[in-house]
Amino acid sequence: MGVVKFEVSKMSKIIALANQKGGVGKTTSSINLAASLAVLEYKTLLVDADPQANSTSGIGFDPRTIKNSIYECIINQIDPAEAIQKTETPNLDLLPAHIDLVGAEIEMINLTDREYKMKAILDKIRDQYDFIIIDCSPSLGLITINALTAADSVIIPVQCEYFALEGLGKLLNTIKIVQNRLNPQLDIEGILLTMYDVRLRLSNQVVEEVRTHFEDLVFDTIIQRNTRLSEAPSFGVSVIMHDATCKGAVNYLNLAREIIRKNGLTQTSGKATPAAV
Repeated sequence: MGVVKFEVSKMSKIIALANQKGGVGKTTSSINLAASLAVLEYKTLLVDADPQANSTSGIGFDPRTIKNSIYECIINQIDPAEAIQKTETPNLDLLPAHIDLVGAEIEMINLTDREYKMKAILDKIRDQYDFIIIDCSPSLGLITINALTAADSVIIPVQCEYFALEGLGKLLNTIKIVQNRLNPQLDIEGILLTMYDVRLRLSNQVVEEVRTHFEDLVFDTIIQRNTRLSEAPSFGVSVIMHDATCKGAVNYLNLAREIIRKNGLTQTSGKATPAAV
């Protein structure tokens, strides 16, 4: 009996990961959520919308050698199909970034419909994917606004450390402005707790505080601190390709499954998944 594939192409989902605060696990979560969805047999595109291009290098590409990136798509109207790269992970493609993206915000200022440039790009290719994951830059600038305007929903990573909620109000306010003015369909997919250390009382206090404050908006899955997770980008692979049995890989697979369930895309029993991991 063959593998049963759940048909999701008609309702492809675009999810942005955003937090203007740096160091919250946004790029790590973007790479590993995208890779986990891909391993669970959902055709997935990772979009690097950060001029630091960490998602690009973290998935095995040298940003300095990238000829066509999201920058060329936005500024020079290059077809996104010419910029998309296949990764070593089956079902996972990358729309890369390079350092030129840092100047895109200035170049976009005088463009008409400047907030909708990324939406126009992704609309051309969204029917080819089940999920599109956008790694936003740690700012609330025009590129991030573009990502939120293009997205169906947003995941907000929050680290389990001091000042966890710092700046979160500003981000939620920006999301509200985008919902009111640019993208009324934008939902909050969830708040993702990252960098959790089971040994630290502080980590547990932050989890309690965030869950009390945001209730059902918080994902059940918590991303734990994990050595394998930290070292995977230096090998240019996702944690699931680096060590599929480590805590980091299991956490992100669980997050992917939680998102699949939340969106009503139940996995059939016949579908090949690394459930034994």
